[in-house]
Amino acid sequence: MKIGLVLSGGGFRGIAHIGVLKALDEFGFEITHIAGTSAGAVIGALYAGGLDWKQILEFIKEVNIFSLNNYAVGKPGFVDTEKLYDDFLVFFPDDNFESLKIPLYITATDILEGSLKVFTKGELIRPILASAAFPGVFTPVKIADSYYVDGGALNNFPVDLIKEHCKHIIGVYVNPFLKLEIDQLKRSYNVLERAYQIRAAKDSLPKFGDCTLVISPKDLINHRTFSIKDMDTVFNLGYEAAIMALENSSNLQMPQKTGL
Repeated sequence: MKIGLVLSGGGFRGIAHIGVLKALDEFGFEITHIAGTSAGAVIGALYAGGLDWKQILEFIKEVNIFSLNNYAVGKPGFVDTEKLYDDFLVFFPDDNFESLKIPLYITATDILEGSLKVFTKGELIRPILASAAFPGVFTPVKIADSYYVDGGALNNFPVDLIKEHCKHIIGVYVNPFLKLEIDQLKRSYNVLERAYQIRAAKDSLPKFGDCTLVISPKDLINHRTFSIKDMDTVFNLGYEAAIMALENSSNLQMPQKTGL
């Protein structure tokens, strides 16, 4: 049975994806296709490359994205995205989609043409970095003759990329969209983040109906996109939401739960 996994963007809230992977492994699910955007592209690529949830969580904790060594000089952004290349090369020495154990589809936005690009073959690491390059924070990534940024700008929940390949799709959406109070928008970055969430929700929420199961931890609303605090809390929110969703699902045929 072909089961696809779709991982949305969401900045550091994407750590919740790793908690979901733990739950899926415990239930014995074998994922056959993965589609991801931004943080979902990073987590999805590492999983497609053969890393387990423990290794992925360790990697995310160890990579100091906002290190002074990664600051951009003379480029549009705070973090020079391409300085993270070597961190990923450790896990993807072949730097090629064809080296992955699970077919992977990730999105990025061509910032020059204003169009969506889907990467699923050829060079791997730069498309991953491009997909996660949140505009204004991370510098655009040059691939071939153009420059790319966060795929979430145009497709933050890429269910459409794999739905024709899979009988079932498990979607993980880490941008819970709830009504806010005005006192929750105290700073300019709160307003910017909210506007981005509204834009993403407009395209993403209608795709929930194409998923067999959607996992979307509501308590992630209390965690900001670029807050690196409480990583374990975010991880556990993803894990707990996945366990609850899987145990209450009547649409998926459950494998034997391992309890590991």
